[in-house]
Amino acid sequence: MFNTVTIVGVGLISGSFSLALKERALVKKVIGVSRTEASAQKAIELGLIDEALPLEEAVRQADLIYVAIPVDATIGVMQQVMDMVTDKQIVADAGSTKHALCTALDNHPMRKRFVATHPMWGTEYSGPEAAVRNAFVGRSCVICEKEKSDAKAVEMVEEAYRQLGMHLVYMDADSHDMHTAYISHISHITSFALANTVLEKEREEDTIFELAGGGFESTVRLAKSNPAMWVPIFKQNRENVLDVLNEHISQLRKFKACLEKENYTYLQELIEQANKIRRILK
Repeated sequence: MFNTVTIVGVGLISGSFSLALKERALVKKVIGVSRTEASAQKAIELGLIDEALPLEEAVRQADLIYVAIPVDATIGVMQQVMDMVTDKQIVADAGSTKHALCTALDNHPMRKRFVATHPMWGTEYSGPEAAVRNAFVGRSCVICEKEKSDAKAVEMVEEAYRQLGMHLVYMDADSHDMHTAYISHISHITSFALANTVLEKEREEDTIFELAGGGFESTVRLAKSNPAMWVPIFKQNRENVLDVLNEHISQLRKFKACLEKENYTYLQELIEQANKIRRILK
């Protein structure tokens, strides 16, 4: 599909994206742009990229420029990229927030070359070493503001994600940020808070290690996530995150009140209500 793809950022998402393109023979060459020489060299060693170049040269050579860096850095870098591209190139991002970026690029003269995307997959790890094979198979990818992008550019990006095994979902930027706050962002805050709770109450680290079961491990897994990525996400999506966080706190208070008042009938009702998630998540 592509002669040359440039990935800006050589971490979890972009690295996994590159591996998937390479394994499916969808790209001949991948160029990486990294803040650090160490990450660039590691990405080359791991086969994520074929060479590392400065941003301007990497953009100049690419058919597709794929930006996957923390969202607080994305807007500035994307503006630089959009200033460089021609009407033959495609730019896509993989950010977890969309309103701020889409607003910033809304009036750019090359806006039609940009396709706003968010592959709904990730792990708690970061850096080139975090990249994994077949990461996107069976996952959803959100495409935002499709109507503002060139139809052929959208078609190319859609086909690339389909080739990686993804299901496509379409939303406006505001709806995307609202729904990701409900589904993804609150999960991370809950995990961070749970980890801090256990670390505060359980002072014996050996006990945590010895007694932690699958339930605790799966619930607190996201607490290992990189704060450099997640603080900017919470900042950009502050209003939506506060909305769902207030509801989450309200739900916790219900469970607390049940135990304080020994109202085990209502406690069972709350758990039965939660069990309805089985209809959605098998």
